[in-house]
Amino acid sequence: MIRQTLTVAGSIVATACLLAGLATAGQNKAAKSGDAAKGKELFEQCAICHNVDTDEKKMGPSLKGLFKRKTLQNGKEVNDANVLAQINNGGNGMPAYADMLSADDKANILAYLHTL
Repeated sequence: MIRQTLTVAGSIVATACLLAGLATAGQNKAAKSGDAAKGKELFEQCAICHNVDTDEKKMGPSLKGLFKRKTLQNGKEVNDANVLAQINNGGNGMPAYADMLSADDKANILAYLHTL
């Protein structure tokens, strides 16, 4: 009985890990499938508040080397999902772009941010 319970619990954990891995792969694929050149064009509206060439803060933090960092300013890990959540939800004076940008636009911006 205990052995069966452990086997079922192990299967549940393995399934959860597999699903989490697939979700992360799908999010990374979104940025990789984006067009960095188009993302750079779209980013012009973001450049009003964010530097990409220097570490100097404008209204928002510099995004130079964003994906080389360990954490975002909010303390969350720098990955496609968390950067996309920041774009979608905004915060700290940044507007939410969830409804202002298409999924393709966001993928293109993520692709561009990966080049910084």
